[in-house]
Amino acid sequence: MEHRDGWDLNFRQKTKIKRLSNSIDTAVFTTKFVLQDKKLITYVTHDIEDGAWQFFSDDCFDDFEIIAKIVGLNEIMDIDPTLKELADMEPGHVATRKNIKDKWSIKKIE
Repeated sequence: MEHRDGWDLNFRQKTKIKRLSNSIDTAVFTTKFVLQDKKLITYVTHDIEDGAWQFFSDDCFDDFEIIAKIVGLNEIMDIDPTLKELADMEPGHVATRKNIKDKWSIKKIE
């Protein structure tokens, strides 16, 4: 359900509601590997400088400009609903996992 101040994400765990600090229309960065090749998102950053979200697969690349794509936050959440678990990840943090069944590991970017 959309709200002025973010997006309510209902979870079965302890009936906890997570709320994104960003609008579901917020532009986020990802890659052609995620969008076109349907690769699993395994690396997520929430930048401290500008609050931007970035969603990557395990693919290596030399030039981000060649493979970069911009989509809405709602679109990336539709691609991988497990990303909703990161709704309250603070700016300046990174989340990683190896496969879709793994729990996200969140760490502060140093």
